[in-house]
Amino acid sequence: MESYGCTYNHADARRLEAILEGLGCTLTGPDEADAVVINTCTVIGATERKMLRRMAAFADRDLYVTGCMPLVQMELIRSVCTPHVIRPDEIHERYGGVDSRGAGAIGVVQVASGCVGRCSYCITRLARGRLKSAPAEEVLDAVRSLVASGAYEIQLTGQDVAAWGLDLGESLPGLLQEIAEIPGRFAVRLGMMHPASVLGILDALIDAYASDKVFRFLHLPVQSGSDAVLERMQRGYRAADVVGIVDAFRERYPDMMISSDFITGFPGETDEDFRQTVDLLWRAAFVKVNITRYSRRPGTPAAALKNLPERVRTERSGALLRQANRIYDRYNERWIGRETPVVATEKHAPGSTVCRNPCYLNVVVEEDLPFGFSGRAVIVENRRHYVVGELVRQV
Repeated sequence: MESYGCTYNHADARRLEAILEGLGCTLTGPDEADAVVINTCTVIGATERKMLRRMAAFADRDLYVTGCMPLVQMELIRSVCTPHVIRPDEIHERYGGVDSRGAGAIGVVQVASGCVGRCSYCITRLARGRLKSAPAEEVLDAVRSLVASGAYEIQLTGQDVAAWGLDLGESLPGLLQEIAEIPGRFAVRLGMMHPASVLGILDALIDAYASDKVFRFLHLPVQSGSDAVLERMQRGYRAADVVGIVDAFRERYPDMMISSDFITGFPGETDEDFRQTVDLLWRAAFVKVNITRYSRRPGTPAAALKNLPERVRTERSGALLRQANRIYDRYNERWIGRETPVVATEKHAPGSTVCRNPCYLNVVVEEDLPFGFSGRAVIVENRRHYVVGELVRQV
């Protein structure tokens, strides 16, 4: 099985693995496999092209495809292969829950699919449809189950986590308060939250982050710092709204890690529009920024707009990344010499362990620690995308 895309999509893959194992299947390498499953993503053109190459590579095999791509681009898929299709909602119906175990001490809960937005460039909303929130008790049961199985980091995922409950007459802050009352040792990492959805619950959401069972981490995809571009994107907010959200969180939690997504070279973006994006990046001091060059997606309103030259999109992407790297370094360096609580959650290399602190800072400890280990570490080195910590004592 090959899986691509967002946390939500990878959670679908893990659930599908569990279903297939229950039917007597064994996960193995592509050379030994009787069947191949590709869980697709089509968020940008480069990813779409990669999906087509992977499907073509297994076109002579017993091939199954799932994820977003078969929901909106089946004719394109049939141009390279004729696979079986597994719809994501079939996975959800068969699995019967919203939780899945990730690597290490991580558990994932899919709190909602779809969104309430109308972004002009987004093909994912065409694939996943309108918002469908998981009932609160189903989410709470999933968290309880994952904590009982030994998960420490509980990732709540969806296309827009902040919109959870809008279709049920409920809201995310209330859900977080109920999660915080669940016994056990764990912390929740909230997934991507659309700024327009955050604005409607801002004060209550900030209060919900006061719990020790919520990482002080916010993923706020902004996409542009230009109001003119945001309007063409149909994002439903202005740059000043983003500044207001960031300032409100940082006033309460000064060390809070706030990440974002940006699209460079959206149709009609001028040099001044891009300058405003750079200004917003610095004003908000976003840490961990996902930058993509605009990519026309079929069936979206923005597909009718005239593309900027690829050279312009590429240059702006590189320029924004260079600025973002300076912000990463500045955020990490403020931690140097400080002592912070850490919990071991993942392993990426022998002899070292990935830990998280309360702000979700990526702290690598160069020791082999068991998952769930709690201790305190002094931050001694900045390596841009993570910091190095030395343990001072165990808790």
